[in-house]
Amino acid sequence: MSSDELAPSAIAKVKVQKTDSATPTSDSVVVEEPLEIRLKRGEDEDQLGITMRTPGNDLELAAGFLWGEGFLTSREELVSVKVCGDKSLSPRARANVVIAEVIQNSHQPSRVLERRFTITSACGVCGSTSISDLHKRGITKVLPSRHSNQELAAMALLLNGRQHIFEKTGGLHAALLVNPKGEPVWVREDVGRHNAVDKVIGAALMDGKVPLSDWTLVVSGRIGYELVQKSVCAGVSAIVGVSAPTSLAVDLAAEFGLTLLAFARDGLAKHYLPTEL
Repeated sequence: MSSDELAPSAIAKVKVQKTDSATPTSDSVVVEEPLEIRLKRGEDEDQLGITMRTPGNDLELAAGFLWGEGFLTSREELVSVKVCGDKSLSPRARANVVIAEVIQNSHQPSRVLERRFTITSACGVCGSTSISDLHKRGITKVLPSRHSNQELAAMALLLNGRQHIFEKTGGLHAALLVNPKGEPVWVREDVGRHNAVDKVIGAALMDGKVPLSDWTLVVSGRIGYELVQKSVCAGVSAIVGVSAPTSLAVDLAAEFGLTLLAFARDGLAKHYLPTEL
């Protein structure tokens, strides 16, 4: 269930010409291709949506997306995640389709039909649209982090040397899950910050580690509402970002007891507290 053997490369070679040179050279750019996510329940197979992503760890991306959007409430509901085996499609086309099979009586979100559209990999509310949706799903407060704010701020440094595709292309985001001992466990990269988070949460789900109590999610960019939503749904206790948060992200983190640190650089960060009305 963890094989991505058919996935196309995450890096492509292109020709570039610098403004101060008359000779073209070779350069590396990050690959961006569509991934179709399908949900199979019994004999029924439906398309959930299409996201633009960087190939690699596609099975984890699909699993993490299903968890964050409420299609799964336990690891046992996920039967398998695999690349499409339709021989009528080209190998490249099959590699861009992932089928997640769930048990017949798995949870069915009330807004399934709304999700059959192109899933944006950029920031913005493309999943659950309000805090009340999470309460309706039965999402509860996360357990508090046992790490100090200083320890959490320093975890952003764990991204150093682990963004291998970024080092070659400079064009994508990273997400890292840090265990309760402060050890980096899963790091994933993607052109979309939401996809990178889905990939690490999917990896944890497929390894039986969800809920991620006292785990910390470190992200390489801005912290928007949906990154906090995905964290809360996975039971993550703290999120640390190297850039700014949004107001709704701060409100959502406060509502569910998630510790939110942003502008984490050089071991320092800002801890965002609940807004006093």
